Amino acid sequence: MTTVATMVPHSRPFIETDELQAAIEVLRSRRLTQGGMVEQFERGMAAYLGLAGGVAVSSGTAALEVALRALGIGAGDEVILPSYVCAAPLLAIQLVGATPRVVDIDLETFAIDPEAASQTVTSKTKAMIVPHLFGLPADLTALERLGVPIIEDCAQTLGAMEQGRVAGSVGLLSICSFYATKLLCTGEGGMVLSRDESLLERVRRLREYDEAPSLRPGATNVKMTDLQAAIGLAQLNRLAFFLERRSSIADEYRSTLDGTGLVQPIVPAGRTHVYYRFVVRLPHVAGGTDGLNEVIARFEGRGVQCRKPVFRSLHRYLELDGFPASEEAERTALSIPLFPSLTEEDLAQVHVALRSEWS
Repeated sequence: MTTVATMVPHSRPFIETDELQAAIEVLRSRRLTQGGMVEQFERGMAAYLGLAGGVAVSSGTAALEVALRALGIGAGDEVILPSYVCAAPLLAIQLVGATPRVVDIDLETFAIDPEAASQTVTSKTKAMIVPHLFGLPADLTALERLGVPIIEDCAQTLGAMEQGRVAGSVGLLSICSFYATKLLCTGEGGMVLSRDESLLERVRRLREYDEAPSLRPGATNVKMTDLQAAIGLAQLNRLAFFLERRSSIADEYRSTLDGTGLVQPIVPAGRTHVYYRFVVRLPHVAGGTDGLNEVIARFEGRGVQCRKPVFRSLHRYLELDGFPASEEAERTALSIPLFPSLTEEDLAQVHVALRSEWS
């Protein structure tokens, strides 16, 4: 039970005058559907990642689905993905009729384990979805050696670097999500990006079915609106500030948690972290996920909303065994509130709660 007057949420979008004004201007224009603002947002995101272009869609899940379809992936094909991730990549694979091949993670980084992925490659493997979790890029250098087309899932890692390369600029295709709690938010929304113009054109043809000379198999209606794109552009202009603020808060958390015995986020050599989430592991927690739930409940009582960063590992949905790292992450990983609109009062409340739990 909550025993404080205010609750620091786990996440909260940063919406201020620029975003409000951008939305008002679109409303006044009466052009609410896909139009010029969407095109500007696509160009802005592509320029940020150094890619040829982008195709804005209605969600990150839609972006994953049309990315797979653009690669011609369907029944009889296999797609590799990690178990410890939200359900969106699995759902996208199932939507196109392909077979998901779920592999374990590297527990230290929460990212797909390149060795586990290498052991799963077969003649039927047509792609690998590589989510960059919590703000830290996966080991793209090792994954590239497998020779499997990579779809980078940058929903949580815009602005991070791997071996001098921007996350999202390495794979054959990359996708973003602009859900309300993401690094950039438009409420809902997503985007597919690539350096390959022909792939981008395939994605555009799949994004909408209207006014085509013939019906295209797999074409759907997953467009982004100008209203969403206008908010996204305002957010993109703030991204440098967002990342600086996230890094500053992460530094404060590290200082508070030093010496507690918690496993704090690591940053391997050659990679940078943008702290979409500040995820710690509690190796001493007992009682499986019930023990973690008890910790979360205690934080709630102190007015701080913490969360399990992944609700349920994919191998458990698929009733598979043999994923020890994913299960350990699910049992011990805790996400502490970290977002740019945290006030100093919010932060003070979080630090008090952290010290109360781990002093």
